[in-house]
Amino acid sequence: GGASPPRIWILGMKPDWQRYLNQLVFLLLAGLFFIGAGAISLANRPAEDSESSGLPFLSQALPAANPTADSVEIVARADISQVPILTDRAVSPKLNPIMNLGQKPEHALVTYEVQRGDTPNRIAEKFNIKSETLLGGNPELSQESSLLQAGYVLTILPVDGVLHEVALGDTLEGIANQYGIPVEDIIAYEPNKLEFPYRLYKGTQILVPGAVRELFVWTPPKLPARQRGQVVGTGTFTRAVNSGCVTQFYWAGHPGLDIALAEGSPVYAMDTGTVSYASWAAGGYYDYGNLIVIDHGNGYETFYAHLSGINVYPGQVVRQGALIGASGNTGRSSGPHIHIEIRLNNFRDDPTFYTAAPRVC
Repeated sequence: GGASPPRIWILGMKPDWQRYLNQLVFLLLAGLFFIGAGAISLANRPAEDSESSGLPFLSQALPAANPTADSVEIVARADISQVPILTDRAVSPKLNPIMNLGQKPEHALVTYEVQRGDTPNRIAEKFNIKSETLLGGNPELSQESSLLQAGYVLTILPVDGVLHEVALGDTLEGIANQYGIPVEDIIAYEPNKLEFPYRLYKGTQILVPGAVRELFVWTPPKLPARQRGQVVGTGTFTRAVNSGCVTQFYWAGHPGLDIALAEGSPVYAMDTGTVSYASWAAGGYYDYGNLIVIDHGNGYETFYAHLSGINVYPGQVVRQGALIGASGNTGRSSGPHIHIEIRLNNFRDDPTFYTAAPRVC
């Protein structure tokens, strides 16, 4: 009759449409593979005109001032698909590596050679500054003011203050605190050339107007209580030496009296008291050299420095006018002399208030 014969499926065989579909997928995959390989090859190949331009062909696009649809140049090459190249010409400032560097200080300093007969006060008056300012420009005098002799060259500051040398780690606030001067005063001094952000440079010098350099004060070891005598001085003072001439009086940078005389000249106790120190100046402070200190039991102490000989010992009671040692040139000394101090409750007072000074050299 009219019935179709039954289809017989052989095991392992697929219908015709499924086999055709598999072949089509295979062909598509193979085509994509060859297209991708060709694109990679083209991307790695330099442009034909690279020898003349020295640049890859992709950089040949003309830049546009304002990238828009009209300013995009389409680079069409036979060997590559269309690639749009955009160049942005927006204003962008270049970095300036020195834009934040500050100016360095510029000070109008002068020098002065000390003349015979000069005193700190007379020198200060010549330049309309205070005597303390001599220390501000000459820090070495704060350790040994006997350097202020004829022939010594001083640095003179234009105004009262201290010339501070900037060290590693210094800050403007730290310098202001060190000298007790407002930061604003340091900034306002024009030669310091300080502008925000107020940078400091190691090795440069900042002038701190109105400041006073602190003097170093050495305090000798105290005599143990068991060795202290009950002797009290008279409260009056005689001269420590019988000869010599004054080379330096008391002033802000030299709280004592320097008397030049021959080495080995006798030195006498200025008042009755107990010897509290009789030796080379202790520790690393050698400026005094051989030193005798007498505690007079009433708040006063007398110092006798740069000695060549010591004739007393700590704890010994001495009477006013007793021979205690010999003048010399030990420690930080510019020549044979004796340095005398009178301290009242650790304050170094002017010896000429208490005893007559010899003639001026």
